[in-house]
Amino acid sequence: MLYFLYNLRGQVSAFNVFQYVTFRAVAAAMTSFLLCLIFGNWVIRKLIGLKIGQPIRTKEEVHKLAELHGGKRGTPTMGGVLLLGAVVVSSLLWARLQNYAVWLALFATVYLGVLGFVDDYLKVTKKKSDGISGRTKLVAQFGLAAVVTGFFLFNSSIEVQARAPYVPFYKEPVDLNLSWATFFFFALVIVGTSNAVNLTDGLDGLATGCTITVALTYAVLAYVAGNVKISSYLQVPFYPFTGELTVVCMALVGAGLGFLWFNCHPAKVFMGDTGSLAIGGVLGVVAICCKQELLLLVVGGVFVMEAMSVILQVMSFKLTGKRIFAMSPIHHHFELKGWKENTVIVRFWILSIMFAFLGLATLKLR
Repeated sequence: MLYFLYNLRGQVSAFNVFQYVTFRAVAAAMTSFLLCLIFGNWVIRKLIGLKIGQPIRTKEEVHKLAELHGGKRGTPTMGGVLLLGAVVVSSLLWARLQNYAVWLALFATVYLGVLGFVDDYLKVTKKKSDGISGRTKLVAQFGLAAVVTGFFLFNSSIEVQARAPYVPFYKEPVDLNLSWATFFFFALVIVGTSNAVNLTDGLDGLATGCTITVALTYAVLAYVAGNVKISSYLQVPFYPFTGELTVVCMALVGAGLGFLWFNCHPAKVFMGDTGSLAIGGVLGVVAICCKQELLLLVVGGVFVMEAMSVILQVMSFKLTGKRIFAMSPIHHHFELKGWKENTVIVRFWILSIMFAFLGLATLKLR
């Protein structure tokens, strides 16, 4: 919205900066950060007033974990409304609204945010850790994947690009025309990332901190993909519409930092499924738009670790009757092995930073 101040550059030369993605991206990060700080305590008070507290697994379900996290019972959840609200408002203020990729990313944010909100609401009203059924969540997430697929395949200017996947460390796309199989590929990216972030959100600030590093990395990737000179130099695919996604990603970075102010240990609020499902979904959509879907496996390495630990745990128990980990997702395994919660969180943040560096390194290693 504020981009249009660029049209006033004839009267005030300073308005010329509004044409630059870099300026608006930084401004979006600062705006979302300040929005979280300004409204954070108010949102937390409202959630407490509505008695929207986080249900914790009972001692009968997981005795040791209940002992570790029992003190968190009643901490307000659904704090994702603060984080997502800051992202949406900041993006609307600073992004070029005629850019369809921005609207696609914001649609994914709101769509999955609503899904997560309903899931959290059912949990707190039932006073149980079960909300929307897993099947219903998957159907809704596949619905978003269908919208994203249709958006690309019915757009003649980008449908060819959508069908050609890129592999990290390679200059050219894989010679594979996915056609309508694009839907399954996009669904794997969106559903996988959404649920992986959701699984990671189990300790104070863990998912938030990892979100910041992944979003910052994809802000760089989106900017590179949307800049013809830089993309040509680094030999990555050029898609002019992706540059504006830098603003959305940086809004997510700023909102993540602002939310972490309240979400760090000991957390005053949890993001809940309201935040985690939406964060994963929008990261998946951004990765699809800048054709760096597979790189998400590297950049989001912590999210992959968390999801794979659950998959391996379930497979092992069903096939052999034995568990690989003391508990999954894997952050709980380390807790039960004696690591302090803060130790697990900070070490996983460190891993997330290193995965982000590795992902950025692929820009030159082609």
